[in-house]
Amino acid sequence: MRSSPYAPPSRPARSAYTRAALVLTGLCVALLLLVVTEWRPLVSFDRTVGDALHDAAVRHRALTRTNRILSDWVWDPWTMRALVAVVCVWLIRRGERLLALWIAVTSAVGALLQQSLKAAVGRERPVWPDPVDSAHFSAWPSGHAMTAMVTCGLLLWVLGLLGTDRRLRIAVLVVGTVSWIGVGVTRVYLGVHWVSDVLGGWLLGAAVVALSTVAYGRWTASREGSSA
Repeated sequence: MRSSPYAPPSRPARSAYTRAALVLTGLCVALLLLVVTEWRPLVSFDRTVGDALHDAAVRHRALTRTNRILSDWVWDPWTMRALVAVVCVWLIRRGERLLALWIAVTSAVGALLQQSLKAAVGRERPVWPDPVDSAHFSAWPSGHAMTAMVTCGLLLWVLGLLGTDRRLRIAVLVVGTVSWIGVGVTRVYLGVHWVSDVLGGWLLGAAVVALSTVAYGRWTASREGSSA
């Protein structure tokens, strides 16, 4: 296997990644505590936003159908996982087998963490007298939101790590941002998640990517040090 064409992150960069990972993890824990304790202002906010968006979904059926297509097909977690698989194949063809394995494991760990938290928290999904969509399993965190964040974050990180063309990275950044924000909005609009479920998915997904980045940076730095 050929050597990688990139250098490990510098010490200041690793420190910045570590701080970001700690902040994101702290925010996840704080939000989780508010959800578990059913903090009244958060519950009230979730209900207010959920009621308004669900009323709009009931009135605007064409827009609701569009949201269902985006949520169930374009930004579905399995679509995102398929994208991760494509990226892994691309990395393997470039000779970056260890990086491909790292990406695959990070994605799998994110999915396992998501399902474990859903089971542990056991938050009920919104219930409406006139639902426009349905979903299974517990509500917190949103699997769609978390999977989109993990996938888009990993893709951006890999492209930056490999030094790909700047225009490609900007295009992926734009499409990725639209995707993780868009899927979160669709899940609340369709009435299958509260806002705090989506926020939890975003924060948790970003934390997983940040922690993976930190771990990979430390690992590559140690490899470089041991081979020097």
